[in-house]
Amino acid sequence: MQSKESLVKKLMKSKELSIFLICLLLSILIEVMNPIYFTYNNMMDILRNTSYTLIMGIGMTFVLIAKGLDLSVGSVLALCGLMAAFLMDRGVPIIFAVLLALIIGMFIGSVNAFNIVFLKVPPMIATLGSMYMARGLVLMPTKGQPVYPLPEAFSKFGKAKIAGMPVIILIAAAVALIGHFVLTRTTYGRSVYAVGGNAETAKYAGINVRMITASCYLISGLTASAAGVLYAARMGSGQPAVGDGMEMTVITAVIIGGVSLNGGAGTILGTVLGTLLMNILSSGMNLVGVSAYWQKFVMGLIIVMAVAFDQYQRNKKKS
Repeated sequence: MQSKESLVKKLMKSKELSIFLICLLLSILIEVMNPIYFTYNNMMDILRNTSYTLIMGIGMTFVLIAKGLDLSVGSVLALCGLMAAFLMDRGVPIIFAVLLALIIGMFIGSVNAFNIVFLKVPPMIATLGSMYMARGLVLMPTKGQPVYPLPEAFSKFGKAKIAGMPVIILIAAAVALIGHFVLTRTTYGRSVYAVGGNAETAKYAGINVRMITASCYLISGLTASAAGVLYAARMGSGQPAVGDGMEMTVITAVIIGGVSLNGGAGTILGTVLGTLLMNILSSGMNLVGVSAYWQKFVMGLIIVMAVAFDQYQRNKKKS
């Protein structure tokens, strides 16, 4: 009996359960205001849109848990999607174009890692610089124009479905499961938490703090580039404007999911639910006719509230 009661108490204190209940209640409210919400097509659209953010969010989870920050992910998404499209448009085989795009994403991640780990540049400044440089590389060769048409096989993959479910949703689920396994079942994952919790203590415990921190930025670059390639496949073109401001959406979703800006805490499940909540809110505001201007205000308010709540929890633990 006591074990059952303790389980209930743990569930009630669970951040993930709280976020899930908010998602459920918000969905019910939107459905009442617009009955189209719970239709199959709309549910698939929400999950599809969530998937791109989630893939980026998995990499951001590693970075934030290790007490870092990556503002370049939106620009990396745009650059790598565009580069894959650019290469395919010039006859490079799909597999090689995709691999080169992923390598570019990891290269930007390695540049961030070098600046932060070895040159001791603050993560915000280092990744902000990368964000602008990547965005410049997107705009210079294209002059802001999309790159198309792309090979039919590539575009078909972006719209492919298995048993009526878009493939991108299954890919995002697989990435989330891998991320969860790595963080919870491997020595590397425990090292990421240790570095974010207290880098000095982790160093004395024999953990290579520099290597762990650098690897998290490589993972973030890889997931952002993968999301960019998958988005290009869905659109059937390389879009220079895509991903603009998306870094804040990703960071907010991850923080809402319980990952602390101060490092050392968070789960992949929380990131999944935080990302889903952000997309439910965005879709819901569109369905009930909220002005685009007010949508920006609401998203900004959520960012402030998420960071403020994270800071409140940190201060509460200290006291």
